[in-house]
Amino acid sequence: MSTPQTVTPELRQWIVAQAQAGCQPEAVLQAMLASGWEEDVAVEALENTLRQHLEEHARQNNLPPPSIVPEPDLRDSPGAVWAGDREVKIVATMRNPRVVVFGGLLSEEECDELVALSRPRLVRSETVDNNTGGSEVNAARTSEGMFFQRGENPLCARIEARIAALVNWPLENGEGLQILRYGPGAEYRPHHDYFDPAQPGSATILKRGGQRVGTIVMYLNAPAKGGGTVFPDVFLEVAPVKGNAVFFSYDRPHPMTRTLHGGQPVVEGEKWVATKWLREGRFE
Repeated sequence: MSTPQTVTPELRQWIVAQAQAGCQPEAVLQAMLASGWEEDVAVEALENTLRQHLEEHARQNNLPPPSIVPEPDLRDSPGAVWAGDREVKIVATMRNPRVVVFGGLLSEEECDELVALSRPRLVRSETVDNNTGGSEVNAARTSEGMFFQRGENPLCARIEARIAALVNWPLENGEGLQILRYGPGAEYRPHHDYFDPAQPGSATILKRGGQRVGTIVMYLNAPAKGGGTVFPDVFLEVAPVKGNAVFFSYDRPHPMTRTLHGGQPVVEGEKWVATKWLREGRFE
């Protein structure tokens, strides 16, 4: 019978030192495994140490406190999870930032129906105006889009209920689905989805459900080339596969969440996505 491995203060200090030196968590984990650490012990030590390090960094620098965020139930690393009415595959996961790639969140028929319902209502996409809390056309976002009201039609209601079950978050805390179309050359440059509290327009926005704490981007088609979703801080790119989705959460409105992301330019064809933003409280 083997002796349980103990996570020592020295090991935690070493993990923090590796992170401060710029090593990716995956590389630190592999180094621990190569040194003889059991995988479950190594993963728990790595995750807990990095989380505690970030929390201490936040306290020392007077950063915003963390919020509770949406989180799919991925205990025991399942290959698929039940989302109320449909089995959804787990394609890939990342802890820091919290990113999960879902396979088959939408059926092909649901993707096609969302495109058909939204196409007549497309207009030039806008971004939030941080000064007023309104919206404006921005050169960083070169797509066309529209919004469905939450529960506007049976299709939206079904998808919204599925997402709520999948990430364990109240249905009423979600914004309505946004549909975007990117033509050749169109992109959305890297940005954060949370609202910056330092901006004068944020107070107005936050009255409707509080801060954003999670995002789900669903791919409604597969462009011939380009159009991936990138996370520059962690060198991650998610390919736009029809029916799949990428989920990420951010527990505070600060770059430390490493959720900077963007839509790569479409090189050939077009890209359609449906985006769902999740708020702290009920969104009205």
